[in-house]
Amino acid sequence: MAARRRAREKAAATAERVPVVRVRMTGKERRQQLLDVARALFAEKGFDATSIEEIANRAGVSKPVVYEHFGGKEGIYAVVVDREMRDLLDRIVSALSGGHPRELLEQAACALLDYIEDGTDGFRILVRDSPVASTTGTFSSLLNDIASQVEHILGVHFDARGYEPKLAALYSQALVGMVALTGQWWLEVRKPKKDEVVAHLVNLAWNGLSHMEPKPRLRTR
Repeated sequence: MAARRRAREKAAATAERVPVVRVRMTGKERRQQLLDVARALFAEKGFDATSIEEIANRAGVSKPVVYEHFGGKEGIYAVVVDREMRDLLDRIVSALSGGHPRELLEQAACALLDYIEDGTDGFRILVRDSPVASTTGTFSSLLNDIASQVEHILGVHFDARGYEPKLAALYSQALVGMVALTGQWWLEVRKPKKDEVVAHLVNLAWNGLSHMEPKPRLRTR
C-alpha cells in the first residue's frame, strides 16, 4: 500500500511540473469567441443583467480584453444584434426569390422558424426591446424591410387579379406580422412541430388571399 501511495504521489508531482500549454487565439478568433459568449449571456439574462466582467470571466480573459475589442458592453451588444439582424434578413429575402406566391409564403415562414430553431439565442435577443442603437435598426424595422419585399411580390399579383395594388402594403404588413408573432409564440412552446406550424400559417394566409373580395365592407357598421 505504501509503495502504491508513493507511486501516486510521484506521478502527481511529475504532473505538476508539466507546463500547461495554452493555445493563443488570433485577434479574429478572440473577437468571435467574445461575440459567442456575449450572445449566449444576452439571450439568457438580457442586456441590463449582463456585465462586462461576466462576459470576460466566461471567455477566460480580463475585462480590458473585451474593452479593447468592443469598447464596452454597448459595443459588443450592438455587434451581436447587427449580426443576428443580417442573418435573419438574408434568410428570408433569399426565400422570397422565385416560385409560386404560395410557395414563397411557405418558404419565408420556414426561413423564420428555421432561424428560431437554429438560432434561438439570437431570436431571443432580437425580440427584446433593444436599449442600444444598432446600425441595422430594430426588430420592428427588420420586419418592415421584409414587408417591403413581400409588398413588391403582392403588388404584381394584385394588379393581375384586379385588386388595388396600393393595398399590397397593408396586406404585406398583415402577413409578415402574423408570421412574426406566431414565431415569437412558437419560440417558447415549440408545439406543434415546425412544419405543421408553417402549414397552418400558409393555410390561413393563402386561403384568405385566394378568396379575397376586391372591395371588402364591414358588416357591423
